[in-house]
Amino acid sequence: MMFPLPTLAAQAGPPFWSPEFFDDHALPLGEWAKVAVFWLAVHAKPLFDVLRWPVDRFLGGAVDLLSSLPWPVVVAAFLALGWWRRGPTVGVLSAAGLVFLGLLAPGLWESTMETLAMIVTAVAFCAVTGIPLGILAARSDRLEAFLRPVLDAMQTVHPFVYLLPAVFFFGLGRTPAVIVTIIFALPPIVRLTDLGIRQVPTEVVEAGRAFGSSELQLLRDVQLPLARPSIMAGLNQTLMLSLSMVVIAALIAAGGIGQVIVRGVNRADIPIASTSGLAVLILAVILDRISQTGGRAGGPRRRRPTRRPEGG
Repeated sequence: MMFPLPTLAAQAGPPFWSPEFFDDHALPLGEWAKVAVFWLAVHAKPLFDVLRWPVDRFLGGAVDLLSSLPWPVVVAAFLALGWWRRGPTVGVLSAAGLVFLGLLAPGLWESTMETLAMIVTAVAFCAVTGIPLGILAARSDRLEAFLRPVLDAMQTVHPFVYLLPAVFFFGLGRTPAVIVTIIFALPPIVRLTDLGIRQVPTEVVEAGRAFGSSELQLLRDVQLPLARPSIMAGLNQTLMLSLSMVVIAALIAAGGIGQVIVRGVNRADIPIASTSGLAVLILAVILDRISQTGGRAGGPRRRRPTRRPEGG
């Protein structure tokens, strides 16, 4: 008797080692995620509205302010800020870079101000949230041990992954984009605030306690001033991450320069894509130079001590 071997093999299904095995035994994680997202969107909506409200208010004020300022005022502000932070060279180059940015294409200045408002909002909320969290982590080993894997996961996740829950829970627009940017850019300032306070010499802290300083006075007058370079380094990294995420968030209708880049890429418009990309580069260099730690780039040099003549 002859058996229809091909028919039996077809009925038995693919072999265990075949990739089709995974297709036949796939887990319904997608459906579970759909149910969870819908449940959160309905039952946690008041919480999401509370989280959205301060960001929306701050962002709206920042956009209105920067959009209403004449461009010479903005350029003068960057000149003064760069001069104060890093010296005359950085101040003048920052002002010149902004003027050149505005000349790149029509309408690019308005998009730049919108992007700058989103960055300022994200960095402000990161600083208000991240610095106190870093201080608490420096004072509690348990909290630091809990935050470490959380921050590792936040820095490991790809930026595009953050866009999905933002759309599900907050919708489209500038405010969801800024909320995503805050979450994405928060880890560096938390880590480096914690690191800076932990690196304060124990002898200095003990000396402060010996002079009768309270814990609040130690934090305000000793630990935070000595940890300032580390905190500023974290702020610089947060600023750079905010710029990158704000541009990526144009995919969820964030506006700003990122929206111009997306429009240029979708239309294969080389002039729009190239000028907007160059605008992001110029803005990134300006913000990085101004926010970097270190001494004044063009400040006064230290005078060498003069040697006293020998022999009185």
